Amino acid sequence: MNSDGRLVVIVLFDGVDLLDVTGPPEVFSLLRRETDGAMAYEVALVAETSDPVTTASGVRVLPDATFDDVGVRGIDTLLVPGSVEIDGRRRVRALADPAVVDRVRDLAGRARRVASVCVGAHILAAAGLLDGKRATTHWSTARQLAAEHPAIEVDADPIFIREGEVWTGAGISACLDLSLALVADDFGEQVALRIARQLVMYLKRPSGQSQFSVPLEPVSTTRRVEDLRHHVADHLGERLGVAELAAYAHVGERQLTRIFKTELGMTPGAYVESARVERARNQLESTDDTLERIASACGFGTTDTLVRAFRRRLGTTPTEYRRRFRPAPG
Repeated sequence: MNSDGRLVVIVLFDGVDLLDVTGPPEVFSLLRRETDGAMAYEVALVAETSDPVTTASGVRVLPDATFDDVGVRGIDTLLVPGSVEIDGRRRVRALADPAVVDRVRDLAGRARRVASVCVGAHILAAAGLLDGKRATTHWSTARQLAAEHPAIEVDADPIFIREGEVWTGAGISACLDLSLALVADDFGEQVALRIARQLVMYLKRPSGQSQFSVPLEPVSTTRRVEDLRHHVADHLGERLGVAELAAYAHVGERQLTRIFKTELGMTPGAYVESARVERARNQLESTDDTLERIASACGFGTTDTLVRAFRRRLGTTPTEYRRRFRPAPG
């Protein structure tokens, strides 16, 4: 390892998610290019041995160094990716190899800043680095993280969360958002935005941006709930209260509420609002429709109701969301 920039150590181990490993270096490498070398990171992929590491996708990655090679050199940022296993029922479970956890705990003690990518939060948690902190992870393993580590305040919604010098990121492509946020923290928003443009990420997503997306919700195990979900999606501009949905499903209102809570983990009202917000997000990104028109088409009725739903679900306003995500005219 040379020493021509801030040292970023990315932990490698067999079964690691490939994008968790390769996404952040793509962001960090653009820093040098966008600043003509005036600002730079040195990225080192570090594993237990110098042998190639086989990722979850089957692609093999060659480490730059071993854990012991890092020695006593100061680490600016320790980046911890994750890995999962999927059982026969397609249930996802995050893994935290004790040997990797021990290495991460040791390296974290020598790092200025620690960040997890996706389910790497489970490794930080096992190392005791998230106790008493608010943290996020991929939505599919959030319940596991909360159950196994009750000392952590798990929030599955944000793209990333910062607690002092400990950062946790959400799933998959959110590693790019987290990496851009780290660059912005080190070198400023303008530099990060220049990198975002090179990545064809029109603007960075704010940390509070939700990773929740209604169409990506886990598919229900019952045909009745799937039918209800499609009915909601097809009739967002209409009245979709508990009474209307119960009548459509031919069940009682209390039974409908129990079905939604059991199958989708939320009340019918919360699901309908989330679906309407999702539709409104799409319209804000892809059309020039006024807020009044979007509010009406998505079933909010008024722009005030639309704004309140956006603040509640996404932590921002429709106007700010459009400014961030609507591509500028070419």
